[in-house]
Amino acid sequence: TVYNKGAEVIRMIHTLLGEDGFQRGMRLYFQRHDGQAVTCEDFVAAMQDASGVDLAQFRRWYARAGTPVLKAESVYDAAARTCTLTLTQSLAPTAYEKRLAENGQAIDDGPLHLPVAVGLVLPDGRDAALRLAGETAAAGTTRVLSLKTAEQRFVFEDVPAAPVVSLLRNFSAPVRLEFEQTDAELAHLMATDSDAFNRWEAGQRLATRVLLAGIAAQQSPPIPHAGEGRGEGNAPSENWIPQTFVDACARVLADGLEDDAALAAEALMLPSETVLADTVAARGGVIDPDAIFAARLALRRALAVALRDPLEAAWQALAPAGDYAPDGAQAGRRSLRNTCLAYLADAAPVDIAPRLVAQIETGGNMTDVAAALATLAQLDVPERIPTLTAFHDAWHAEALVVDKWLAIQATARVTTAATVRELMRHPAFDLKNPNRVYALIRGFCGANPRHFHAADGAGYALAADVISELQAMNPQVASRIARSFDRWRQFDAGRQAHARAALERILATDNLAKDVAEVVGNALRG
Repeated sequence: TVYNKGAEVIRMIHTLLGEDGFQRGMRLYFQRHDGQAVTCEDFVAAMQDASGVDLAQFRRWYARAGTPVLKAESVYDAAARTCTLTLTQSLAPTAYEKRLAENGQAIDDGPLHLPVAVGLVLPDGRDAALRLAGETAAAGTTRVLSLKTAEQRFVFEDVPAAPVVSLLRNFSAPVRLEFEQTDAELAHLMATDSDAFNRWEAGQRLATRVLLAGIAAQQSPPIPHAGEGRGEGNAPSENWIPQTFVDACARVLADGLEDDAALAAEALMLPSETVLADTVAARGGVIDPDAIFAARLALRRALAVALRDPLEAAWQALAPAGDYAPDGAQAGRRSLRNTCLAYLADAAPVDIAPRLVAQIETGGNMTDVAAALATLAQLDVPERIPTLTAFHDAWHAEALVVDKWLAIQATARVTTAATVRELMRHPAFDLKNPNRVYALIRGFCGANPRHFHAADGAGYALAADVISELQAMNPQVASRIARSFDRWRQFDAGRQAHARAALERILATDNLAKDVAEVVGNALRG
């Protein structure tokens, strides 16, 4: 959105100017314009004048639309002890810009000014001191490079060993990065990078690669043994899970206990099924929600089994030692502890279920209680239904908690379209209450892809029934749920047939609301 882009542009100015330069710019900006109506140009001018940094080219960020692509290549010369980094930028014109050009209007389509924060991570995990060619001394271990042309080369000298390049530290520029790095390099960054964002990003990139291999393995498995299937994460084999990834996860967990627990919790979260589906579609593949689900669950279980002892030790070490406090440090520890508990439940659901129930019944804050409930809701164990029922009975008077209760069940991996229909008959659900509809129906359609996109079409049929009834009383909410069908053409022929039938049934509804008709019509036209 415009607001998100504006925030990113200001953050890039901060990156280019540094904290002191940015603060000088802010003071000058208020001195000049306090109480006035001002423009983006006024803001940038104050930043430039106060810092002495030329931001003329940077102003193109305000004139261009779209997301730039940044390509990177690195070469290490052991004899010369240099690392050469080649950066290339591009930004394709949008459809609007093409129309302007066709009408003879000039477009400033020159290269942008990109701040690229870079570090070089040595084999032992330390950051190299960075000295660019022509400089007499190193200046820190993270450097902000100003990429101002279509292509530039930056040569770092006196690099003692082949490094792994850590690009766009602290997400220094909102670009799409194209940088080929090996699994070993990504695992090294995930385990040792000093930059929190890049450590997380490397882990997500590597996990995505691993999961894509797992998805491929699920789609071409050997003949299963009697009683086996792939629906619940029974991978045909686990040779697609590299030990380097498991080791990197172990390092992240260990570091989380010593340093940034919140980062560790985020880094141990695997890419979602929706993200994986987007990745498959972007590569021209057909989305297979069953294979995606099975591969992701298989990887979670493999990690849970391989790291069971350190996960258990971390869960014990992160137990609250004092009174509850809503601060960042405690929030991070709670997050990592609950992440460990969720993994342990995947390794041994029957053994961990009583621990989850105890946390639900005695947890000192709703964060811990809801986290345990969400984990228990994923499991096919005897404690699941009684605990969910008891939780509702205890909290039925709190509307927001009931919304959470419905959402937890809607997104659980054991929840099917039939389960949702049962929940719709529960007294807590009201089709006239938008928050209830969002929690249960939109939660299922948007965050339970395996069952919404079920091969038998049951998920699509459920959505069609709800949308057809809801559109008469709340067309805005109904149209938002209808957007769940936007990508129906990216699935296999069988699912496409079910989705088309559901969409056509919605479109045939008498007195169909305009909002819904527009969304459904667009989906059918493709």
